[in-house]
Amino acid sequence: MVNQDSTYHVAPSGCTASLNMTKISEAAADELWRPYMLHQRFGAETAAEVALQSGQPRVHSGDGVALCCGTFGELLQGQLPVNPHSHDSHFLVTMPIALFARAKFMPITGTRSVTVYPPHKIKAQRLAENLVIALGVSGGDLLLQSELPEGKGLASSSADLVATARSIASSFKRRVRTSLMEKLMAEIEPSDGVMYPGVVAYHQRSCSLLSFLGQMPPLAVVGIDEGGTVETIHYDQRRGEIDASQRAQYCELLDRARIAIPQGDTVTMGRIATASALLHQERAPKKHLNSMLKASEETGALGVIVAHSGTMIGIMLDRRAAEFSQKLRSVVHHVSVFGKSPKIYLTMN
Repeated sequence: MVNQDSTYHVAPSGCTASLNMTKISEAAADELWRPYMLHQRFGAETAAEVALQSGQPRVHSGDGVALCCGTFGELLQGQLPVNPHSHDSHFLVTMPIALFARAKFMPITGTRSVTVYPPHKIKAQRLAENLVIALGVSGGDLLLQSELPEGKGLASSSADLVATARSIASSFKRRVRTSLMEKLMAEIEPSDGVMYPGVVAYHQRSCSLLSFLGQMPPLAVVGIDEGGTVETIHYDQRRGEIDASQRAQYCELLDRARIAIPQGDTVTMGRIATASALLHQERAPKKHLNSMLKASEETGALGVIVAHSGTMIGIMLDRRAAEFSQKLRSVVHHVSVFGKSPKIYLTMN
């Protein structure tokens, strides 16, 4: 299924620098993302300042509807060298796609409990109940609808949680600090960095931002599902530590991503994704990795990307390339012979 994409631009950040508040203000001000980011704060009131300076309304109409995009696995995921200044060496680089989780919250005066539909979305229910307590507002009914299949590595749970928090904020015309959202998410499970626009490097275990990396160029991923599901919490619990040599490789790949993404260097991005998939193969093997690598090479695609803690694997293509259409047809043809039904995923641009 092909989905329409949206565009968001974030200027590059330094390799190890802390958050650049100017860039974050620009993120909050962007016309396309403002409806979905308006109820969050990026540090020292920057979102509020931007809203005032731009003359835009500071809150929605309060209809309680919000959404959040998913990701196609991760462009890169691994562990960085041990750093005495950081307690979390685990990180990922997001690959935002134009598939969404949507939430609508309907307050009910006099209750702090939240009833969620569909009822199996207990993670979203837990976040909602914790958030209404933190904000001192009433509970209510939470409706969730998602285009993201569960347990596949497309950030379905993270998108549910972020959409839920945004919906509650919208319902009460309140701002929710990103730090509060991340704190509540970290209490539930490791999460992707889908609460931030653009591409980010993110500490998924502690739910904290490592850095903004920039805008995702317009890419397509021809992806297949190898079957089954992966529960994020169980996967994270059984995942072991890696040696210093591989940590150094992940650090080098992240440094390359910091340069390639802001420059729109899709060739290097494809190589980074492929390298990450190969490094991760011994921990969570993909049955079709070798076949997908061969298909990528034969069709002149950018490389292979995987859901490191999921069941998806895909081949990346640059949608700006002159020969994109013929490459896309060729990749779909190659992948179809694996007996799977490939789908096309578009990045958020």
